Order: sequence, then structure tokens, then C-alpha cells
Amino acid sequence: MFLGTHSPRLDDKGRLFLPAKFRERMSDGLVVTRGQERCLYVFPMDEFLKVTQQMQAAPTTSKAVRDFTRVFLSGASDEVPDKQGRVTIPANLRAYAGLTRECTVIGAGARVEVWDTTAWNAYLESTEQGFSDQSEEVIPGLL
Repeated sequence: MFLGTHSPRLDDKGRLFLPAKFRERMSDGLVVTRGQERCLYVFPMDEFLKVTQQMQAAPTTSKAVRDFTRVFLSGASDEVPDKQGRVTIPANLRAYAGLTRECTVIGAGARVEVWDTTAWNAYLESTEQGFSDQSEEVIPGLL
């Protein structure tokens, strides 16, 4: 499980250091793709395969399923971290997420999310109060 918030920087070649605590889980390969709210989702390869199996089980007669699947998979890039734990973020995905040098990487359970730090701070500011105000109806019985 991926947890926490980290602040790595993109280097001039578009590479990002994975947080040390995430590296072992990602060492055999990973997939970077478009996420929602203009961040990037990073999945260990085995987790990405589970996600795509669920997508394949969804009805292709649904336009929403087709649209989501197309956007999600067309942006996907399989990568292998180098020996220093760096992952290259393809240019099209850096542009999608508006990544600059300053990035925020968060653990989101089964996946990692990569955000431009300014975008992450704005997102967090706009959603923290809503998070505090949530009642049990959002995820019944969670807490």
C-alpha cells in the first residue's frame, strides 16, 4: 500500500525519483497514465493489470466506459525505474499534468499519484474542508 506525501523534483530529462519507500514495489515495472483532476496515476505493473481486467469486464456498449478506457489507456506508458529509482515521465504526460520541476507524489493506496506541486496545493485547499465535513453517507461504515 502506498501512503504519504513526498516532494521530489523532475530533472532536466523528465525523470522523477520515486520515494524510497515506493521503489521496491515498483522495481519490476510500472505504468504511468493520465489520472483524474489532471494528475498522473502510477501503478505497479501487477496492479495495472488488475485495473485493465476490470475495464475489460465493463460493458463496451456504454459510451462512458469507452470514453474513460480510451483516455486512460491511450496515455499509458510502461516504465522500469533505473538503479537510482528514477522513472522517466513521458513528455505528453508531463504536459497533461502540467508538471514543472516541483512535484508532489502521494500514496493513494494501490497507486501513486504525481501532481504539479502548485496544482496539488490548490486541490488540497479546495477539498480539505469538504473532507472535514463529510458524513458517513459518503463511505458508509468507513470510520
